[in-house]
Amino acid sequence: MTDDAGGPAPDPRAALPPLPDVRLLGLTGAPGVGKSTVAALLGRPVVPMDGFHYADAELVRRGLLDRKGAPETFDAPGYAALLRRVRAGEDDVVAPSFERDLEQPLAGALWVPPSGLVVTEGNYLLLPQERWRAVRAQVEVVWHLRVDDDLRRERLLARHVASGKTPDEARVWVARVDDPNARLVNAQASAADLVVDLT
Repeated sequence: MTDDAGGPAPDPRAALPPLPDVRLLGLTGAPGVGKSTVAALLGRPVVPMDGFHYADAELVRRGLLDRKGAPETFDAPGYAALLRRVRAGEDDVVAPSFERDLEQPLAGALWVPPSGLVVTEGNYLLLPQERWRAVRAQVEVVWHLRVDDDLRRERLLARHVASGKTPDEARVWVARVDDPNARLVNAQASAADLVVDLT
């Protein structure tokens, strides 16, 4: 890969802090900040919080489909329980993933090795509610990621359009669901072990 001047492109990992010597590193931040991208760059196994989305059928039952992505639309106790098994070094842990083409969780998709650093990423790792504190209790170090808000919203709009919303529907969703969630997440940044600005 080269940059615009024809030289070698900088390695984006060079802008990230050194990896901590722990079992579980958490990446949190507002929707669209780049958590999944950073997790992939780190080159370690990843357990995504998005795998613990309630499926649409359950969101309909709970009357929450129109708030999909808000804290109450996730199985936080199930997420905490799986992270507890990861941290304990169990040798047969398989985590769920999230299938963006279907906008649904996919059970039993990601094998987690019993040793070495594992990254978990999600919006709500630092929320103070008891169900989310149980998640935070399993994650030894949490980085809160930040990026320019305009760029973050552009990414979200593109993501929603790619998943089937019209541009107008995407803008409404970002304003009604994603932006309030972003404010909620960013309000907890001071509880992180490190704040990383990706702008």
